[in-house]
Amino acid sequence: MNRNFPKNALNAINKKTGKNITEGAVKKLASTVKPGTLQSEAQLRQLIKQVSAMAKVPVSEDTIKDIIGAVKKTGTNPSSLESLVKMMMKK
Repeated sequence: MNRNFPKNALNAINKKTGKNITEGAVKKLASTVKPGTLQSEAQLRQLIKQVSAMAKVPVSEDTIKDIIGAVKKTGTNPSSLESLVKMMMKK
């Protein structure tokens, strides 16, 4: 995975949302994510809601379903997740 990807993604997210999400806040949330989180729909749903709350950006049920479907399709491959984030940034 590109070393600058996390910082670039955070900057892009902050720019697109007009919010100021800190790297520390992302790291704190990321530290709670376990490998099984992406395998459990309930845990993934909770993670999406936590990210939504952190960014103060509402996420519709349809968007949650789309994200869950995309994560299930890509699995936990980091390069696939990078592509997933890039795809979501274009929406």
